[in-house]
Amino acid sequence: MVLMRTDPFRELDRLAQQMFGTMARPAAMPIDAYENEGAFWIHFDLPGIDPDSIDVNVEQNVLTVRAERTAPKDVEMVVAERPSGVFSRQLFLGDTLDTDRIEAGYDAGVLTVKVPMVEKAQARKIEIARGEQKEIAG
Repeated sequence: MVLMRTDPFRELDRLAQQMFGTMARPAAMPIDAYENEGAFWIHFDLPGIDPDSIDVNVEQNVLTVRAERTAPKDVEMVVAERPSGVFSRQLFLGDTLDTDRIEAGYDAGVLTVKVPMVEKAQARKIEIARGEQKEIAG
């Protein structure tokens, strides 16, 4: 005879962790994003994802990344801590980014997306007119 303690909220907690994630394992794909050399770089952590299951789309300045990790079939899992299913993340891109020239690559479980900046939006030095003879065109 085996005595088991039951917790009616355990299954609810497990489902909530899968849907919303925990601090140790977030449900959304984690990212790093930064600006460097006239482009906006985004790195998505997608370990164990088949590259053929990754879709990167942009529509009206919204970048959408969708990926799928399938669970092993026809086996009885002893431990199943890695989330499986479809993961999706959307990022709103500013008007200063050139969405027509987006590049993406996948290596070692990391999807890297490069979004170039529009040339007009890149920082530039403005010369200041000096002296009484220089006028600002208006």
